[in-house]
Amino acid sequence: MIIEMRTYQLHPGKVPEYYRIYEAEGLAVQTKILGNLIGYFHTEVGPLNQIVHMWGYEDFAERTRRRAELAKSDAWMACVAKMLSMVITQENKILMGAPFSPIK
Repeated sequence: MIIEMRTYQLHPGKVPEYYRIYEAEGLAVQTKILGNLIGYFHTEVGPLNQIVHMWGYEDFAERTRRRAELAKSDAWMACVAKMLSMVITQENKILMGAPFSPIK
């Protein structure tokens, strides 16, 4: 299993608005297409105004296939268009579990 961790730096004060739009319009679409939501968070200490979410995949090929399908979704693209102006930067990481990790 691999985990994709995405971190978005938002403009100050935009986390509640981002969550409102995402929950109403994006969550169901992403969950249906990407499948394995591990967690969705925001920061309270350290760099503030960050959204961090993690998605699990069997391997990189599955991730590539599912992300391509998501990019074809009109509903997802409409949601992204509403949230994009709130995002300053985006960072993606692929995490590989250690042999002793409870998430394999």
